[in-house]
Amino acid sequence: MSEMRVVGVRVELPANQPILLLRETNGDRYLPIWIGSVEATAIALEQQGVKPARPLTHDLLKDVIGALGRRLEQVRVTDLQEGTFYAELIFDGGVTVSARPSDSIALALRTGVPVHADESVLAEAGLVIPDEQEDEVEKFREFLDSVSPEDFRGAQPG
Repeated sequence: MSEMRVVGVRVELPANQPILLLRETNGDRYLPIWIGSVEATAIALEQQGVKPARPLTHDLLKDVIGALGRRLEQVRVTDLQEGTFYAELIFDGGVTVSARPSDSIALALRTGVPVHADESVLAEAGLVIPDEQEDEVEKFREFLDSVSPEDFRGAQPG
């Protein structure tokens, strides 16, 4: 299992489909996940430090988890089946809840917990983006310019 970090979210045209890009913390692989626009907005707002006047869904979920005395320990991208990614929320006490990767990562960003991807997922969908000298934003742009949703075997929003 590899620890991942969120590189960014970008909307791809002409499909207007947001893509979330995760990168291995201690490696060279990237994991692209096509996600819904609402989740993309939630992730981007958190990355930019924007705090809405009223809690968004992921903020609310974070508050509910805390109010119930629980703690999210990690998020894990666990599987890829027919182009659809699967994830789990791992809570204290060994409680595991199935969730979409996009919602899981939006919550992970708000709670500061690590995001992991199972090796089987990285082996199937992970990509190595060459030229380590470039900054990550430029790599992300180049990567997005070279792929289309069809490259991910009909991936569905996470």
